[in-house]
Amino acid sequence: MDIQLNKVITTCLLFLVTAVMEILGCYFPYLILNQGKSHWLWLPTALALAVFVWLLTLHPAASGRIYAAYGGIYIFTALMWLRFVDHVTLTRWDMLGGLVVILGAMLIILQPQGLIR
Repeated sequence: MDIQLNKVITTCLLFLVTAVMEILGCYFPYLILNQGKSHWLWLPTALALAVFVWLLTLHPAASGRIYAAYGGIYIFTALMWLRFVDHVTLTRWDMLGGLVVILGAMLIILQPQGLIR
């Protein structure tokens, strides 16, 4: 596999896993506080947030450009969570918005001299 393509895939997977950990760190407290679920969910909450913070240290750099690209991946991941975990049907607007942000993230990631060098 081309080294450049490998870096793009690795970066996107890192952003995806980071987004899932961030969502879990918010979803578990939601279940506890709004759905009356067990307080034992605070343990996976703390673990998810700790992993989220650790994963942030693995991102290519701590800069606005990295976080902007990550934000697009996060929004896409949140929409997938809404669909497949919360079982909410996405509207055309949700899907169009998801496409726009994922394309925006890819433009930032793939720009000449961008995130992937």
